[in-house]
Amino acid sequence: MAYELSPKQRKFLSGMAHSLSPVVQVGAAGLTESVFAAVSEALRRHELIKVKLPKVDSAAERHALYDTLIEGSEALRVALLGRVAVIYKPRGKDLPDKPRIQLP
Repeated sequence: MAYELSPKQRKFLSGMAHSLSPVVQVGAAGLTESVFAAVSEALRRHELIKVKLPKVDSAAERHALYDTLIEGSEALRVALLGRVAVIYKPRGKDLPDKPRIQLP
């Protein structure tokens, strides 16, 4: 995406995500096309989601997976808490009946 979230916006979205459960779980096969399709659909419906990442050997690998997830889904970084990634993508105008998250 063209912009980054401000620290205030990330904090706001992290608070909203606290009560959410992961809607997508990345398996041992890693970030496959089907995972990206599931993430894209979940973002289209919810805007803010949690994704559970697989166990990896180091924090650097986990951050690399998170970076790839962000790039592949064209979403914005909110937080990476252990193995749970929180990502946000503003909803398009294709679902006008669903409320949109209003960022501060």
